Amino acid sequence: MVQDNLAVEQHPVVVIGAGPSGSIASAILQRKGHQVLVIERQEFPRFVIGESLLSHCLDFIEEAGMLEAVRNAGLQIKHGAAFGWGERYTEFDFRETYTPGMGSTYQVRRAGFDKLLADQAQAQGVEIRYQEEIVAVDNSSGKPLLTVRRIADDSQYQIQAEFMLDASGYGRVLPRLLDLELPSALPVRKAVFTHVRDCIDDPQFNREKILITTHPEMRDVWYWSIPFSDGYCSLGVVALEERFDDRPEDLETCLREFVSEAPNLKRIFKHAIWDQPMRTLGGYSANVKTLHGSGFALLGNAAEFLDPVFSSGVTIAMRSSSMAANLLDRQLRGETVDWETEFAKPLKVGVETFRTYVEGWYDTSFQDVIYYENPQPEVKRMLCSILAGYAWDETNPYVADSRRRLAVLAELCRMQSQ
Repeated sequence: MVQDNLAVEQHPVVVIGAGPSGSIASAILQRKGHQVLVIERQEFPRFVIGESLLSHCLDFIEEAGMLEAVRNAGLQIKHGAAFGWGERYTEFDFRETYTPGMGSTYQVRRAGFDKLLADQAQAQGVEIRYQEEIVAVDNSSGKPLLTVRRIADDSQYQIQAEFMLDASGYGRVLPRLLDLELPSALPVRKAVFTHVRDCIDDPQFNREKILITTHPEMRDVWYWSIPFSDGYCSLGVVALEERFDDRPEDLETCLREFVSEAPNLKRIFKHAIWDQPMRTLGGYSANVKTLHGSGFALLGNAAEFLDPVFSSGVTIAMRSSSMAANLLDRQLRGETVDWETEFAKPLKVGVETFRTYVEGWYDTSFQDVIYYENPQPEVKRMLCSILAGYAWDETNPYVADSRRRLAVLAELCRMQSQ
């Protein structure tokens, strides 16, 4: 409802959140001739987790006109993913995939990376208002009416929009305000993490790959090691919440204890300097009743977040941004579009593919495949495509028929390993 005491602005498109999905969506729409306003609760740069990009991300960065700036930013090149479990070690090279696409990507400090993308969107004409938040949404008329609070002085105003895209990530603004939230079917897990000055001199450690390590005994516990170009490394452990019950309450002591239990990490980080704040995040998996409705669509983590294990979150966010922006462009030009068949269903193809391999990681079926010592090269290329983010390529049998294919492959790997 329009409040008499509040100023009301008119904007055709409002994007909630200036992170990667918001910046990508707003830039694509701006490049197509639409005026876009972005509302962002925080001031940039700000810390956020999710630092290892997949190759597919660069397709959308290029679409948004930002690829040259990203390539000139001095970021850590990433060519793939490495996996370690005890003495076992295997690598997947994103330059050797079944699906054609970008062969390399980057590992990034998200604070600077997200600001880079937001600045690039602004340079193309997108208006971003920082330190403002959406506190109410009236969607009853079919044209969203948003109430916005300025954090600096607690004043409010309203925006009448034609359409809104929620790119608020973990903030999940529209799911909260429009009662769209659903509990995730995935178990509740927790991450403890930091950045360390890594001082790595281990010749096996490849700075051009993320390293994912499986705990030697508890195979549902895993670690990430993401090197940056400045000599630091993002280091974290992920486990079910109950795995932390008998661990030290002090986060640094807790993480150091977990790291000491993984022989490869104990060796790799033996000289590391722990000089950055410790952080924790729990209960991050989420779901929603719908990805779209009258006057809105949900992007990336604002809609659904699976798990950080394969760095799929930013890829899903950027893919959803591109899909939604191109669909909204058509709608704003007067075309009739079907958000369910043209956005929700095709987006879920990749989400469900990632879900197959996330669940397979935790039930160890996918781990059995990853750590199998004699993989067939063509199968490895197909799986590498998914790890590189190309989870929507239904010409890939491990996308089109992911659950059955993974189950059969895992059983074959187990049998041949005996």
